Amino acid sequence: MSERQGVEMQNAECKMQKEILHSASPDVAGPFLHFAFCICFSAAGAEMTAIEPTHEDHHAPHPFLQHHFEDLGQQHEASTLGMWMFLATEILFFGGVLCAYFVYRGMYHDAWKAGSHHQNWMIGTGNTAVLIGSSLTMALAVWAAQLGRRKLTVIMLTLTLILGSVFLGVKMYEYSEHIHEGLFPGKHFTFVEHNNPALTPGVQLYMTFYFALTGLHALHMVIGAGLLIWMIWRAWAGHFGPEYYGPVEVMGLYWHFVDIVWIFLFPLLYLV
Repeated sequence: MSERQGVEMQNAECKMQKEILHSASPDVAGPFLHFAFCICFSAAGAEMTAIEPTHEDHHAPHPFLQHHFEDLGQQHEASTLGMWMFLATEILFFGGVLCAYFVYRGMYHDAWKAGSHHQNWMIGTGNTAVLIGSSLTMALAVWAAQLGRRKLTVIMLTLTLILGSVFLGVKMYEYSEHIHEGLFPGKHFTFVEHNNPALTPGVQLYMTFYFALTGLHALHMVIGAGLLIWMIWRAWAGHFGPEYYGPVEVMGLYWHFVDIVWIFLFPLLYLV
């Protein structure tokens, strides 16, 4: 019984009781009895309406649907928008450092060029290829999660983690080589540009930007690796499928952003 039908039934019963009371009980107690009957029938009608099953009761909410969202679609859109807003702040963050980089590059162009000669562009190219490969596996992981292919999702996320770890391993090797050559900025900087010693302070400034930019990028990679481990566990547990794959997609947006940042850093630091 719908709510409207319940109200109509209450009105009809009250009208019927009013007619009975006016015809059979003309004394002063009639209005009070009439009021009592209406209250009773109203309560009964409300109870019948309350226990009437609705269409929504037959559909339990998704276990990963948060209480402040109406459905998974709204939750997915909100999480995606949140990640894009976060990435916008990241663009501003890296953009500020890169603006300073370009200012000092214009001021110390020769020193920048001399400093870039200490970068192994072949290793940098290989590491760039590794990172691009990780973007491919991440995209395939999102695709597999959308189709509900659990094993393939786990495999692609694991490959992404492995490729990211290879990139970080190569970067640690490069750092160790620079430190061994005395190129780490600060009190440990012992390098002297023999061809033109006047360029040595500028080379140190270049290496400061090199370690700052690549270090920040590596930090984002480490954070991404930690998130990937969590995503792998959730994918293995079967949490993702055609209805719910938002976390993998949001993770993909973050990973692709980190890869794009490196696409800019590689030519700016290795191919000056």
